[in-house]
Amino acid sequence: MDPLDHLAGPGSDLLRRVDDLLAAAGAPDDHWIWPLLRRLGTLPGDALGEVVALRPAPLAAAGHAVRTLVREYDHARADLTGGDPWQGAGAQAYAAHRDALAAYLDGDPESLTGRLEATAAYADAVDDWVAQSRHALARTLADVLGSAEAVAVVTGTDSGTVALAAAEIGARVLATVTEAEARGTALLHQWAPDLTELPYRGPVDPGPTRLDATTWISG
Repeated sequence: MDPLDHLAGPGSDLLRRVDDLLAAAGAPDDHWIWPLLRRLGTLPGDALGEVVALRPAPLAAAGHAVRTLVREYDHARADLTGGDPWQGAGAQAYAAHRDALAAYLDGDPESLTGRLEATAAYADAVDDWVAQSRHALARTLADVLGSAEAVAVVTGTDSGTVALAAAEIGARVLATVTEAEARGTALLHQWAPDLTELPYRGPVDPGPTRLDATTWISG
């Protein structure tokens, strides 16, 4: 468990009150919560639930699983290397396609192995993003749970004061979630070029187009 897990219970209780107050009384027209609500399209309590549901452990496991595949691709490429015990037009064509497939499996960043390594690195980056987002929201929750606005929301009697306090708490939570969402979007854009599908690239010179020449097999 991390700090957000410890604060999720009391935080959810407070934000449930905040959501109810926002739905019933709204907020002043010029309050800074409005652009945050429009951007995220969700109330503070629901936003908290979405971040609480984010877990870094599955992403770390995914990165490890992908790196296991990298080793398997390395072995497959190794099986394709080495000299051929035959010669002739057929051997030349086979060698051209074999070498192209080997390069496609593992040659440079623009190979299947390169894509797998990028995918694993992306999983690690998202893992870090989830952890950072959870810690940032935990800090915000700790602040709002101990704030005067929280006392007003729970015990206040003046409707105007209570509504404004709810808007302040909601805005602080939504601001933290908005920052996390922006970092996540930037992360996706950063990694997108390295995560696209990589089509197979055939050999530049596929060898002889006619395979009716003699083939010699060395003994």
